[in-house]
Amino acid sequence: MDRWAWANGLLDMTETLVIQQRGVRLYDGDDKTKFDSGSLLLTTHRLLWRDQKTSDCCISLPLWQIVFFEEQAAGIGKSAKIIIHLQAAASNKDAGPYQSSKYSFIKLSFREHGQIEFYRRLAEELSQKRWERISVPQPVPAGRSQPGRVKAVGIVGIERKLAEKRMETDKNISEAFEDLSKLMTKAKEMVDLSKSIANKIKEKQGAISEDETIRFKSYLLSMGIADPVTRETHGSGTNYHKELAKQLVAMLHAPLEEQGGMMALTEVYCLTNRARGMELLSPEDLVNACKMFEDLKLPMRLRVFDSGVMVVQLQSHNEDEMIASALETVSERGVLSSEEYAKLVGISVLLAKERLLLAEKFGHLCRDDSVESLRFYPNLFLTQD
Repeated sequence: MDRWAWANGLLDMTETLVIQQRGVRLYDGDDKTKFDSGSLLLTTHRLLWRDQKTSDCCISLPLWQIVFFEEQAAGIGKSAKIIIHLQAAASNKDAGPYQSSKYSFIKLSFREHGQIEFYRRLAEELSQKRWERISVPQPVPAGRSQPGRVKAVGIVGIERKLAEKRMETDKNISEAFEDLSKLMTKAKEMVDLSKSIANKIKEKQGAISEDETIRFKSYLLSMGIADPVTRETHGSGTNYHKELAKQLVAMLHAPLEEQGGMMALTEVYCLTNRARGMELLSPEDLVNACKMFEDLKLPMRLRVFDSGVMVVQLQSHNEDEMIASALETVSERGVLSSEEYAKLVGISVLLAKERLLLAEKFGHLCRDDSVESLRFYPNLFLTQD
């Protein structure tokens, strides 16, 4: 604590406030101090601690004195802390609350939380060292003036300083949006590249191994949709759901063909949001868009089974072939559960169960629902006399 010095609590003209946190207690090493509850301010130059009860009590610590710092997690009945290790106290430092200390570190106890953001901002300031880049104005001897330099004093100087800060903020914001624009441009280039790779996979189906094809498809899926339909670009209501339905058809056609022409709506939801990246879709919007398939005469349909399970299927999906396939597989094995059938066919357990129940509905299969599991058998009444 002997590194702290008394301060008036006001910021210098070249100093900028970075972050402020209430309810901070100061420790001299491991010992508590009388600075029990105050506001801790981080500026570009120093740390300021101001008593919340007595505004006249304020102390400061220059950032250049910090060697390194670390976090101390909260415990039972203990608040989270930031431990700051300091250089030795300067011999000519300003007067402060402590003349000497046996510790070379202090602790900042955050009793009202906020230590995570404060830690991050402190790390940024120490890495940037903005206190070194800001030049300190040199005093001009009385009766002499420097040619070509206008002294900014009083209200004019404050207004000029505020204008400079606004210009710097606008510049930083502009640079940030430029970086974001470059990132979006690069993302679209990557999506275009993914489409070209997908076309090559289709053209050279025999020249690429199955493992390589699966790996490529996982990469393409991670790259996502180049221009997802959003409410901001297509408005709200019916028009938004129509455009979303068209985009869903374009995106889901290949995955549906791989899954045998049918996919559970939950799988569609996960697949779609993974491809959309940050533009996530709500379940309600997905259902409303899928309901538009038939009205827009698109090659997909939203189907609801008797059990309430909702699936998206291709219009060309042949139900008779699906039932015949289920009957053939069960007949070959003699008896199958939905889990076993799902592994054999390569679909989800939910869809496997619905296919087997559909075959049972048409009389091709029989079930045995026991404590062990739900199992399906061929209907021998149809095949045997």
